[in-house]
Amino acid sequence: MSTGNEVMHDGVMSTGEDARIFPDVEACIDCGGCVVSCKRTWDVPRDEQRISIATMLEGQEAASGLNASSGQAIGQGESPGETAVPMQCYHCSNAPCVSVCPTDSLISKENGFVRVRDDLCIGCQYCLSACPFGAPQFPDEDSGVANLVGSGGNMDKCTMCEERQDVGKGPACAEECATDAILVGTPAQISDELDNRDSGTFFNDVAMDIIFGEDASEFQ
Repeated sequence: MSTGNEVMHDGVMSTGEDARIFPDVEACIDCGGCVVSCKRTWDVPRDEQRISIATMLEGQEAASGLNASSGQAIGQGESPGETAVPMQCYHCSNAPCVSVCPTDSLISKENGFVRVRDDLCIGCQYCLSACPFGAPQFPDEDSGVANLVGSGGNMDKCTMCEERQDVGKGPACAEECATDAILVGTPAQISDELDNRDSGTFFNDVAMDIIFGEDASEFQ
């Protein structure tokens, strides 16, 4: 694997083995550019998506003085107000989807990527129930054989553009994000970048432990 320099934005700090992907929610403007870039790069059908923007606390104001400071608000136990969060597969260190998969279709590779082995997936959707981030998608669950046998069809999700990273490029969503709201790099690099931006992590300790495992300590 390689450490890439063919990047378009400051959000991509390194690629390849040990690289992680994580959102800076304070930088996200809910433009949908990440969704478009993913669909275009991987020919994802119009009615499917591997990344989405979730709007939390829609229409609500943050606690006094904390508008546009969602992570700080969470850290202080205050309401962050309306917040846009890029949601995708974060390729978690302690991936619950991998733990619950009964056929070992989902695996955590040695290089840190969580991949789906289509030939082993039975569409049981256990992974969908286990993932707190809504990453697993079942685009064929209402059609064909999947409908007849009551399965969800093969699971699909964000691959973190592993093939692009193999040649030193960053994930399409991160490279084309207009505000560098999707960070790619080692946990230490991501933590340092969030600190440099004076941004918080938004997710609570339980979620951070799922995503980063032992490396969650980098964000304390």
